[in-house]
Amino acid sequence: MIKNNKQNQQISEEDEKEKSKASEKSEEKIKEKTIEERLKEAEEKSLRSLAEVENQRRRFEKEIKDAFEFGSFNFAKECLAILDNLQRAKEAIKNDEKLKVNTDLDRFLENINVIEKDLVSIFEKNRIKKIDVNNKKFDPNFHQAMSEIEDAKKEAGTILDEIQAGYMLGNRLLRPALVSVSKKESSKAQENKFKKEEK
Repeated sequence: MIKNNKQNQQISEEDEKEKSKASEKSEEKIKEKTIEERLKEAEEKSLRSLAEVENQRRRFEKEIKDAFEFGSFNFAKECLAILDNLQRAKEAIKNDEKLKVNTDLDRFLENINVIEKDLVSIFEKNRIKKIDVNNKKFDPNFHQAMSEIEDAKKEAGTILDEIQAGYMLGNRLLRPALVSVSKKESSKAQENKFKKEEK
């Protein structure tokens, strides 16, 4: 019996040793999993950080590009006033009765035209272009309507007259063109027109 007890005791000790070995192995597996999980988490964090750095680099590059392309935006906008004033001066001189009798008027106007062409050439070299409005439909992205004029000959929304030229700096609007736009004749105007035709 004592022998059986000793054998049982040995078996139970061996069982305990095996159980402890198994528990140690399972603990090692748990530790390994946590290390693997930690590595995976660290890898994900580093990938997110790299992506964030890359996005920020792209943002900075775009801001630098915009600064180079459109840094002169305000300066260009102010320079348009020079061109406008040259054109107004030219019109005022042409329409002045006292200056029309001056024999040197044509040479003076030629010099103003040369200055105007030079200024337009400088604008074009710096990607500042006039917005074309001839026979165009009104587009609120490029035009600003200053008045509407009833016109039976033109389709509603067609630009009839340019009051002030508009300009683009590259693909960005520098200043909208101020225009007058056609609209359909009102019913009262049509009635008046028919009455006049009947008479």
